[in-house]
Amino acid sequence: MSNSEIIMRVSNLSCGYSNSQVIHDLSFEIPSQGITAIVGRNGAGKTTLLQTLMGYLKMTSGSLEFSGKQISSLSTSERSRLGMGYVPQERPVFPNLTVDENLIIGASSLHRSKRNQLDSVFTLFPKLAARRNQKVGTMSGGERKMVGIARALLGNPSLLIMDEPTEGVWHGVVDEIRDHLISYSKDHAVLIVEQNLDFLLDISSVILLLERGVVSKQITEKNQQEADEIRKRLTL
Repeated sequence: MSNSEIIMRVSNLSCGYSNSQVIHDLSFEIPSQGITAIVGRNGAGKTTLLQTLMGYLKMTSGSLEFSGKQISSLSTSERSRLGMGYVPQERPVFPNLTVDENLIIGASSLHRSKRNQLDSVFTLFPKLAARRNQKVGTMSGGERKMVGIARALLGNPSLLIMDEPTEGVWHGVVDEIRDHLISYSKDHAVLIVEQNLDFLLDISSVILLLERGVVSKQITEKNQQEADEIRKRLTL
């Protein structure tokens, strides 16, 4: 791929925690459009990788390039301002606040010119529009995930990073999330960690299998034989 077709380049990345390295010399690229998925068993380092890409964890070696810029030393807020959005696996929202209040907090970190985009988010998620004044903690797990996604989308990030967006979500809401991601990825990059392999096979253009901190397999075609092999390795 040419540089113009790549939104993020991860080169020889190693990271982890003070007493253990989780990711080892990892390299991959994320296209500027479409959905790139990362799968792996529990403990493979998926969430650690996403948190490092967003700057919550410091890398121990390697480099990160985003939109042609080196971001290895940038803070999380600086990466967000460059166009990276993040939906974490746990607690993506403030449960004691309303839908509106959650979104307003999300918009507060944006440039002033982008802070009037709440209506565009409600157009994307009409169910939330009807519940603007409802406390998020009283909503279902799937609806809370939708609030988290909506908040991340407020800044129209060129790269949306998501950790387990369908975990514990009712299948009807999963279908909604799927449709929104497909639509968004037509003009943006999405990086998603997800256990639901069937969900990923349906929407992803690239699937990376992460094992023991390294990418051991990559699928770029919807090949049933390769998909079955990944499924087997995830359940061993």
